[in-house]
Amino acid sequence: MPDVKLSLRAVLKRLKLSGMIPTLPDRAAYAQKTSLGVLDFLELALQDEIDRRENKNLTTRLDRAGFDETHTFEDFDWDAPVTFDRDRVRDLLGLGFLERHEDVLFLGPVGVGKTFLASALGHSACRAGHRVLFMRSDALLKLIHQSRADNSTERVLRSLLAPDLLILDDFGLRRLNAQQSSDFYEVIVERHRRSSTIVTSNRAIDEWIPLFDDPILAQSALDRLAHNAYQVVIEGDSYRSRQRPGITPPTPPRKRRK
Repeated sequence: MPDVKLSLRAVLKRLKLSGMIPTLPDRAAYAQKTSLGVLDFLELALQDEIDRRENKNLTTRLDRAGFDETHTFEDFDWDAPVTFDRDRVRDLLGLGFLERHEDVLFLGPVGVGKTFLASALGHSACRAGHRVLFMRSDALLKLIHQSRADNSTERVLRSLLAPDLLILDDFGLRRLNAQQSSDFYEVIVERHRRSSTIVTSNRAIDEWIPLFDDPILAQSALDRLAHNAYQVVIEGDSYRSRQRPGITPPTPPRKRRK
């Protein structure tokens, strides 16, 4: 198989197309074998470079998103014994809520798939070219608190406002102090109608206000968040209890033939 000659390598590097070098000999051999026309060969080689760049950019976006685990809708078990509005979730998969700068709340008990669905939406957003950031709610508040020690609060807040989609996981595990209430309020208010936020919580919306140190801040934040959000309430048993050692997983139901 012929190698890419040095003069062509130099041209590709100058055009910032050096990513084509590893696959170009294979494409040239394929073109020769199939009598591919010059323009068709050029289109094929350039499409390889487009695919390579898109895959690289996707990997970068996923790395920067900071997901704890990789969850996609392709892996979601739609036959799981949990109850929620499946049509609404499938509609959210279209990502129109991102274009409209709307929010999403996944609410329900521990282990029913809130984080999975939120992460799957985030993964879909990354694949569509959006900037996504996934954080546990307590980690976000801790990050803002620590930023005051080195005067980086403004930079940290900008990093929280920049993503097209911010996913805050496990909100409401414990009560917020005065500073945490203020910080959470600022993030929600600054992102309101500018970009989208997904929040997962084990608590219903009406249980959120007592979590704040200041009920006025709470009401103001929730008025913006809840009234601009799709609420997906999930009910069912936790899967985590079924994953204990020695527990035999239930046999999945047989799929009906179409």
